[in-house]
Amino acid sequence: MTNILVINSGSSSIKFQLIKMPSETVVASGLVERIGLPNACLHYKSAKFNLSEEMNIANHSEGLKEVAKLLMDAENGVIKDVGDIKAVGHRVVHGGSTFFETVEIDATVKAKIKELFSLAPLHNPPNYTGIEVAEEIFTKAKQVAVFDTAFHATIPTKAHKYAIPNEFLEKHNIQVYGFHGTSHKYVSEKAIEFIKKYDSKLITVHLGNGCSITAVKDGKSVDHSLGFGPVNGLIMGTRSGDIDQSVIFYMMDTLGYTSKEVSEILHKKSGMLGLTGFSDLRDIEAEAAKGNRECKLALEMNAYRIKKYIGAYATAMNGLDALVFTAGIGENSSTLREMVCKDMEYLGIYLEDYKNKVKSKEIRVISKEKSKVTVLVVPTNEELEIARQVFGMIL
Repeated sequence: MTNILVINSGSSSIKFQLIKMPSETVVASGLVERIGLPNACLHYKSAKFNLSEEMNIANHSEGLKEVAKLLMDAENGVIKDVGDIKAVGHRVVHGGSTFFETVEIDATVKAKIKELFSLAPLHNPPNYTGIEVAEEIFTKAKQVAVFDTAFHATIPTKAHKYAIPNEFLEKHNIQVYGFHGTSHKYVSEKAIEFIKKYDSKLITVHLGNGCSITAVKDGKSVDHSLGFGPVNGLIMGTRSGDIDQSVIFYMMDTLGYTSKEVSEILHKKSGMLGLTGFSDLRDIEAEAAKGNRECKLALEMNAYRIKKYIGAYATAMNGLDALVFTAGIGENSSTLREMVCKDMEYLGIYLEDYKNKVKSKEIRVISKEKSKVTVLVVPTNEELEIARQVFGMIL
């Protein structure tokens, strides 16, 4: 058995799972959240011990060291020392035009990840920090990078190329890269296995603080809502999604914003936060239920944007077998799923209300029997997908 520690390092959080392979047994898991804030919190779970405690965690290094302490704790730990971990798998959001598969991390790989900071400013920097901290702590383990963009390498040129002069693709590699690939890959494979149709046409909808939607034909990504960077497409927690380029030029040339300020607005101050003052969909749904007009409108806008992409991708694939909802919002918000699937009879989508409201951590059908398109909720497991890819590489 091989112990693989999976790290998903965000801007203010670290998600982790220690997974024993090839049995795929989760030995320990948890989350360090609100890093750098006074109310930082460490959540840890294993068969022996559960913990949820506020503590002073100033940075990612301190957070990962606290995780390592718990994993190796003399009384409640699950490993004896850092040598028991054979590999650390890191989620890295943007692989650019360099990385299309899982790679062992060395100085060259780290340098390239750093070069891509500007393309994924919310993600690649903390991903990189997680790598550096893990190298310090787990000195005997192989460090492995799994890229979100890799699953989307199969998007054909007609879909990934922008209608700008050819030299921007040929010389500067400006194209659609796509993101959340680890999640889209995992849930699409689960959905295909579930519906037992391997020449299938699926649309997978990943809805969390970051959101994206993928057209998956015969198990391969053929189109995707996020592009060169992870800010366009669907409306997200703090990111704008699709916007007319002219708005950006107007903000800079007429309103006087710098490009850095515009980027900050579109990445961190827009989306549901910009529309409502809240970035957490649970808060927005609660406020909408109280009659808050801004929150109600934001939910309608969110659902409308998703519906437009569903229509486009169903057309592009000339059909649709299954619509898949996943990630934190996709798995838990029956309200948004209902809003997305409403008035979609033309595509043969009929949601079953009572099935949609069932709470479960299992894959499940939420459409009516008469629905031409099977609507599924498939819980994602990016950490397990990363562990599988890491294990396959180090064998």
